[in-house]
Amino acid sequence: IQRKQIFINFEKIHLNNDLFKRKSSRGIFFIAASQFILGLIVAEALYPGYSISTNYISDLGVGPSSMVFNVSIFILGLLSIIGTYYLQRAFNLKMVTILLTIAAVAAMGVGIFTENSEPMHMFASFFVFLFSGLSAIFSYRLMKYPFNIIVILLGLMSLLALILFIGNIYFGLGVGGMERMIVYPILIWMIGFGGFLIAFPEKS
Repeated sequence: IQRKQIFINFEKIHLNNDLFKRKSSRGIFFIAASQFILGLIVAEALYPGYSISTNYISDLGVGPSSMVFNVSIFILGLLSIIGTYYLQRAFNLKMVTILLTIAAVAAMGVGIFTENSEPMHMFASFFVFLFSGLSAIFSYRLMKYPFNIIVILLGLMSLLALILFIGNIYFGLGVGGMERMIVYPILIWMIGFGGFLIAFPEKS
């Protein structure tokens, strides 16, 4: 009887450890976006005279804030790739996997190729913006109402802001303000998406 109890307890520990690993892997998107938001705030504070209206976000990648910003956005991309791997294993969402992977690799590219490295930086930034917005939209397939509607709206907001940004239409927000209208909806989506995945019920 004792051996049987020990075996059962071992199985429970093993299952709980498995569950912890799955939940932890699902939280990667939450961690990735959260650390980048904090990195962005710190980088803005370190950059003398930085304006969220008149400066590009990528301006933080050069000068005294460069180390914080470039490392933070590289980590954002790296963690997103890891999170996408586990996402594909758990849910087999091929379209979301492709879109997220491109966006994640591009984010790492932004951290490697600063705005002094054109045209690589421009292409990397564009791919991050475009494919992140598309990722948010296509993630609706996994979400439940009303979150499936919310993620579509966040993705559309980001893509609309991207179009306005490319067209130099800022509505008084300035170039930096409009660029943040591209980025912030994506970060909100990533945090919400990561939280949703953590709470997603396990298959029996």
